[in-house]
Amino acid sequence: MLFNSIHFLIFYPVVLLVYFLLPSIKTRNILLLIASYYFYSLYKIGYVGLIFVSTVVDYYIGIYMSKTCDLRKRKLLVVTSLFINLGALFFFKYFNFFNANINLLFSNIGVNYIVPKFSILLPVGISFYTFQKLSYTIDVYRGDLKAEKDFTTFALYVTFFPQLVAGPIERATNLIKQFHIYHKSSYQRIVSGIRLMTWGFF
Repeated sequence: MLFNSIHFLIFYPVVLLVYFLLPSIKTRNILLLIASYYFYSLYKIGYVGLIFVSTVVDYYIGIYMSKTCDLRKRKLLVVTSLFINLGALFFFKYFNFFNANINLLFSNIGVNYIVPKFSILLPVGISFYTFQKLSYTIDVYRGDLKAEKDFTTFALYVTFFPQLVAGPIERATNLIKQFHIYHKSSYQRIVSGIRLMTWGFF
């Protein structure tokens, strides 16, 4: 779903209206999470599974890190997060690029071997949510941030639709705490938001 599409023009006001009608932070965050997964699924529904699995992995890595003071275990966990996240990013974004160059190298030196090429569609926003999750696990490892125990809140941090596919990469220390606040609507905030969005679209 593009931000300048008719679909988004309908989707966004509906989500915003229902959000302010809901009575609690928990139900509001569930709504935003469902809306974010719906928003992302419109690009390619198959990659919803990828972002969900990677979210689960980093959620539990953060939880396990918060439960141990053993530096060796904490290092192992943060390295695991780095390996999984950067490995997935490399595979989807750069695997065929390296394949093509290896095939070119082999052909230039006379080696009759073709490295198989996979038909891989790059998941939208993978760079943004990969580095966003890494910033979270690194902050938890350093002790700058406590691990988020509520899975819905953490999953929303990863998939929050206004910045999922276009950035910016948000630090967990800034964004997660905003999901724990009961936001109230006001005329001034609505006008300010519309003004910012108008400038953005322009």
